[in-house]
Parts: sequence; C-alpha cells; structure tokens
Amino acid sequence: MPTSTSAEPFVSQVNAHQPMLLRICRMYCADADDRQDLYQEIVLQLWRAYPHYEARAKFSTWLYRVALNVAISNLRQRTRRPAPERFGDTIPDIAPPPDTGPDADDLGQLYQAIERLSDVEKAFVLLYLEERTYEEMADILGITQNHVRVKMHRVQDKLRQLLTQPA
Repeated sequence: MPTSTSAEPFVSQVNAHQPMLLRICRMYCADADDRQDLYQEIVLQLWRAYPHYEARAKFSTWLYRVALNVAISNLRQRTRRPAPERFGDTIPDIAPPPDTGPDADDLGQLYQAIERLSDVEKAFVLLYLEERTYEEMADILGITQNHVRVKMHRVQDKLRQLLTQPA
C-alpha cells in the first residue's frame, strides 16, 4: 500500500482525471448508483496499483488501462448476477432526468447504441470521444496502432448501423 506521504500526488492526479473516470463509469453503467459503485471500485483499484505505477508511462495512459479493466470486469460480474427487480411503472419520477436540453435526445440515442456494443468496443468509443490519438489508444489497450485503426473503423460502422435501425 502507498504511504500517506505518497497519497497527495495520487489524490491530485485522480482529481485532475476525475471527469475522464466519470465518463468511463457512464459508458459502462446506465444506473447512477452503479456508476457511483464503479467509480469507487476504480479509485480503490488505482490506489492498490499505484505502488506499481512506473513514471515512464503517462499517468493518464496507466489510469485509463486500470479504469477500463476494472469497468469491464465489473460489467462482467454484474451480468453474471441476476439484476434486482426495479420499481414498476406506477412509481412517479421524482427527480428530473440528468440529461436535459436540446441535444439530450440525440445523446440518449447515442448512449443506447453504445450500450449495445461489446465491452471492448465501448472502450474504443470512449477513447475516441476522449480524443485520444491512435498511439495513445494502442498504449492503453495494449495493441498495435494498425489494429486500433481497423477496430475503430469497424466500431464506427457498427454504431452507424445501430443508430439508423429501430431499437
């Protein structure tokens, strides 16, 4: 475990990259409670792995790799467990939906299409939306840049199909 003196740089880095971590959680969890649980699990695993972080790699690359692995593992665990029953349609919505505004419908459709992708395909979309270069994607995912290009092309084609066909 890292010492308390090493906690300050870790906390600073995690806080600086928090928006990225929250986007990963959004990509892999539709439910707000599940997103919060996943975020906590990612931070815990980052803390456990922090002593093994080697400064020769970019912190964001290392962080992405750990966070994506945790998110994918977490998703697999959740799909193995039976989902708890949700409340019926008779319970009124109390809180307003989190995504509102003129683009909320398009954003909702995009997230619905992304939810239908595989775990690995979601990672490609996330990295693309984060405007990561193919070189960075290759480092994070542990594959070649050429493989990234091929997979990105296939994922984009699949998303186009999902967005044009009825749900």
